[in-house]
Amino acid sequence: MASAAAAGPPPGPAAPKSRRSVTGTRKAVAALFLLPALVLLGALVLYPIGYSLVRSFYNASGDGFAGIDNYKALFTDDGIRTALKNNIIWVVFAPTVSTALGLVFAVLTERVRWGTAFKLVVFMPMAISMLAAGIIFRLVYDQDPDKGVANAVWVGVHDTFAQSSAFPKAHPGRESPLEPDQGGFITSAPVHTGQTVALPLVGVAPDQMPDGAKKAVAAKPEPGRITGTTWQDFTRGKGVGKLGVPDPSELGYAGMRIEAVKDGKVVASAKAADDGTFTLPAQADGARLRLPAGNFREPYNGVDWLGPSLVTPAIIGSYVWMWAGFAMVLIAAGLAGVPRELLEAARVDGANEWQVFRRVTVPLLAPVLAVVTVTLMINVLKVFDLVYIIAPGSSQDDANVLALELYRKGFAESQPGIASAIAVFLLLLVIPVMLFNIRRLRREGRR
Repeated sequence: MASAAAAGPPPGPAAPKSRRSVTGTRKAVAALFLLPALVLLGALVLYPIGYSLVRSFYNASGDGFAGIDNYKALFTDDGIRTALKNNIIWVVFAPTVSTALGLVFAVLTERVRWGTAFKLVVFMPMAISMLAAGIIFRLVYDQDPDKGVANAVWVGVHDTFAQSSAFPKAHPGRESPLEPDQGGFITSAPVHTGQTVALPLVGVAPDQMPDGAKKAVAAKPEPGRITGTTWQDFTRGKGVGKLGVPDPSELGYAGMRIEAVKDGKVVASAKAADDGTFTLPAQADGARLRLPAGNFREPYNGVDWLGPSLVTPAIIGSYVWMWAGFAMVLIAAGLAGVPRELLEAARVDGANEWQVFRRVTVPLLAPVLAVVTVTLMINVLKVFDLVYIIAPGSSQDDANVLALELYRKGFAESQPGIASAIAVFLLLLVIPVMLFNIRRLRREGRR
């Protein structure tokens, strides 16, 4: 009895647990503050997803159940299959190239004084909307070298090594001794030494003649040689000038190449002087004179960047221009947290810079690289603006992606059932990438 008394009265019922969160806020108050966000989430995210899912099983009018026919169209419609193929190309290349460039920029700018300024310039395209970037690159990729920067550079490099002809429109006029031959022109009769040959042409505007062209001069005969003149046989003004004879106001075809062809072989060649005159050696005796096709080659106009074969890589290039800065900034932030002693230890052990980068820097940055790549993959699956704006109408089918096809089916072709099926399919493609990212973030949080 004494021990029982000493133990005291039996314990009463446990006190009720506090209905407060870890921050001290009542759960009811917390739920009340979360309610507006939950309402918006339901109205702007959950309801559209649910409605799209239901709508994807109905026909175009919405009053008939179509079953899985809309989903069958995803794999039978040529436009959707092209869009799916292009989306695969986008997912494989765009995030990879953007992340790789961001990594290179982040590592290299660490060691230069102007690294911050460089990062600012590279990141600046992120401040530009997709619409503005699309308009910019539509101009950059313009086929005309006088408008498109890409072709202006390309043509400049090309013409440095292979100069375009100055006479692309030149052709024989009336009563000319020349006739067509494999893209060029050739004399109808053979020529002989001691003879002068007139090779008149027309078709080149006076302002398009070479800068070095001088007034055409009638060639003088030379023993043992063939001489001649090639010139623009046209004088402005009605009834002015004589055909087949160089007039005072007519210019020579400076730089025109002349070949002597005998039995199908070139036995001699010459280049016209600034006044259009030329001289061929005795080997040309009995040959026909040819103005080869190279004299009349059309000017090089560059690459058809927005043509069917290059339109998708060209648009991916504009995307990389915008998002490489985003990747660079995130990777640079991760690089700032890398222990410098690990890098120095690798260098002390004899590793060169490439080995330090490949064996130490990249593995330590693997979590950051995964975040950047996954984020860009999600972003790429939704790409629409750049493709819609940059790709011209003639190449839009070849550049098509799922987001653009969704818009075209839903609004241009009035097939909302198929458009809803594409939207659901896009969601299914994004979900695995999002789950991977969430799981990776959770693993990082447990460390």
